[in-house]
Amino acid sequence: MPDGSDISQARWRLGVAIAQIARRWRVRLDQRILPFGLTESRWLVLLSLARRGDGVTQKDLAGRLAVEGPTMVRTLDWLEAQGFVERRAAPGDRRAKTIHLTEAARPVLQQIEAEAAAVRAEILEDIPEEDLAMCLAVLDRVAQGLARTEGGG
Repeated sequence: MPDGSDISQARWRLGVAIAQIARRWRVRLDQRILPFGLTESRWLVLLSLARRGDGVTQKDLAGRLAVEGPTMVRTLDWLEAQGFVERRAAPGDRRAKTIHLTEAARPVLQQIEAEAAAVRAEILEDIPEEDLAMCLAVLDRVAQGLARTEGGG
């Protein structure tokens, strides 16, 4: 809870706003992508593989997305059954599997990207570019603060 000072109030409001905006943005995007049969956990995996590169291990992919291993396995099982990803033996470690997008995933990824772009445009259409740049600069500093304090409490 804020201590009553202006800076404490502002910091509290910023934290609440970031959390609420992130949740509402994800819900909006999830609603737009749900008609493709993809839940948030599924489309996040596809986008991560498309944007950050496939060929990563299941363990590394789970770490990228901050999900538990068993959750990632279930998500990948579904995506593989739909033909969107394939698992391959990792070079040098027969126990590990690397995850690769298939050609069948490409049109779905295009649809996801199009819906994501539409949601961004709808949400941000009335905000001038200069305001967006200032907001990004502040959020970058917030991210730096998080990185600096992670693990240290």
